[in-house]
Amino acid sequence: MTFTVQEKSNQQTAALTAGISLIIMTLASFFSYGFVHGSLVVEGDASATFNNIVSSNSLFKGEIFGWVIIMISDILVTWAFYVFLEPLNKSLSLLGAWLRLTYTTILGIAILNLILVWLLSKNTDQLVSFNIEQTQSLMMLFLEAFQSIWSIGLVVFGGHLFIVGYVALKSNRIPKVISILLLLASMGYIVVHLSKTFLSQYDGVIDVLNVVFMAPMIAGELGFGIWLLLRGGKLPRSER
Repeated sequence: MTFTVQEKSNQQTAALTAGISLIIMTLASFFSYGFVHGSLVVEGDASATFNNIVSSNSLFKGEIFGWVIIMISDILVTWAFYVFLEPLNKSLSLLGAWLRLTYTTILGIAILNLILVWLLSKNTDQLVSFNIEQTQSLMMLFLEAFQSIWSIGLVVFGGHLFIVGYVALKSNRIPKVISILLLLASMGYIVVHLSKTFLSQYDGVIDVLNVVFMAPMIAGELGFGIWLLLRGGKLPRSER
């Protein structure tokens, strides 16, 4: 495969954009979901969750801001992946891009629920038609809606990763270990989040699936991002 100067420049730009965006997205995810959401939201305890969010309102706003950064980064990665993988398989790269944009749209809908939670937490004195228990229940409903909608989106995201992993596997440029991790990650996202959506009563099984697929789900796309940042823009001599 021979690249023109412009195509080589596009490949290098796409690789750097994807790598930087994926690292930013990972850091934002650890902050928003791993740190803030995990510390403020107490599953099954509406009162504790309500008190945590009301008393740490600025931190919760920070979580929402982190999700917006993630959403913007996803859009950048969508473009970058398409440009980088398009020479390998144009039709599959386009399908993968549409799947990721679909996931990003679903994520945006999920984030709206967090904004509603924030509005509830900062306007408690104005909710005269609700007592405190009703407000807490409403807040938990929006938090559960966020989790459920995002989980559905992650099934679509798994489909996107499957296509990226498959196209990467057919390439001689991308290390096979990264391709395999991407394919395993795609299986993990699809299986785990389909189970959460339709088989939520089997919590023990879902926990086991999370443990089994945790490593590839974390390392798959992040590993690809690091490789893109370090090596993705450097074409082999035969392709220059």
